[in-house]
Amino acid sequence: MKMDHATQMKTQADARARAPMPLGNVKLKSTWQFECRDRYGTLKWVDEIEANLVVNVGLDDVLDKYFKGSSYTAAHYIGLTDGTPTVAAGDTMSSHAGWTEVTAYDEGTRGAPTWGNVSGQSLDNSGSPEVFTISSNDTTIGGAFLSTDSEKGGSSGTLYGGGAFSAGDKTLDDDDTLSVTVTLTASAS
Repeated sequence: MKMDHATQMKTQADARARAPMPLGNVKLKSTWQFECRDRYGTLKWVDEIEANLVVNVGLDDVLDKYFKGSSYTAAHYIGLTDGTPTVAAGDTMSSHAGWTEVTAYDEGTRGAPTWGNVSGQSLDNSGSPEVFTISSNDTTIGGAFLSTDSEKGGSSGTLYGGGAFSAGDKTLDDDDTLSVTVTLTASAS
């Protein structure tokens, strides 16, 4: 049986619609920028993290929320890690042997980034960096992470990912401020 051209085109379009859509190689990446100032506002140091690791539960959360539409929330929070953190793919907020959260800052919760607009496959809080006011002398910071839970030191929520400072650990003192900007990017590679 021969199909007319319109029927043949519709059959091919229906077949394409049922076929899995190839997504290619999507790469998610986080870039973190830090600026530390002393109690007088004098710049002490800057650092940057190129954290290409989005942990497994973070990847699952992206798939679950975006493709399944499950219990979506846009709430994410920035936390600080102790010295020499090692973030691993299997880390979760309740189990992360390679690092410990630092809670020695005045703010009552982890930092809630104010995201700008998504543009060029990128999202950041550069218009309003998150600021932490350190609450004790000799506080060692080694990096940062992103979670869906605001509780300082909490083990609930979903860990998205994190990383270590590129120039090694930093020691901060009481009333130093740490400004944190995180840029999330997605690219097809």
